[in-house]
Amino acid sequence: MNCIIIDDDLMSRKIIEEFVSRTDQLNLIASYDNAMDAINAFAGDSDIDLIFLDIEMPEMSGIDFLESLTNPPQIIIISSKEKYALDAFNYDVTDYLLKPIVYSRFFKAINKANIRFKNKVDSREDEIFIKKNSALVRLKYDDILWVEALENYVIFSTYNERFTIHFTMKAIEQKLPTNKFSRVHRSFIVNISRISVIEDNAIIIKAHDGNKSIPIGKSYKDKLLRDINLIAK
Repeated sequence: MNCIIIDDDLMSRKIIEEFVSRTDQLNLIASYDNAMDAINAFAGDSDIDLIFLDIEMPEMSGIDFLESLTNPPQIIIISSKEKYALDAFNYDVTDYLLKPIVYSRFFKAINKANIRFKNKVDSREDEIFIKKNSALVRLKYDDILWVEALENYVIFSTYNERFTIHFTMKAIEQKLPTNKFSRVHRSFIVNISRISVIEDNAIIIKAHDGNKSIPIGKSYKDKLLRDINLIAK
């Protein structure tokens, strides 16, 4: 996780920096002695995953800093006083560390942050964004029935909609997870979980306007049979 430190207490800041250097899950991007410099420097950088934030600072407090963020990363509060804990947790902070901080308590907070971080990454792995006109539309993998090649374009078919984008079939195949999708023809990729029937050299998938029959290419059939959970004599 990429992290930054914001704390006006030099000794406390150095301790956190040293703890971060000892922790494999963390990569320190920068360390600041005030919140204003941090805002000007990273300006909501989406590559920042975690902020260690002091509460009592001049010019801008930690709470003021939290209120200035529209899409904050994870926050671990570092403070010498317990009285700000309730306010801090109203901002869904990951943890609240009291100074002086010991490494065992610090590492426990990092484990909590790491669980949140992995859950966030996993949730992104269940979806893809498709460009539609000037907008980006989120598609869950489970909603995609099949992908079809059409000259220099590919068409994503869901139960109710179709999305056409300028892309190659090979590039799409590389982007879709192999445990969910299978290339069954030079012109088709199917969502394995959406297959209703496999008969002869065709796959049947239920769509909004009826059943869709998708051909199975000879060179793809063996791989398809390996991809599905086949029980047969």
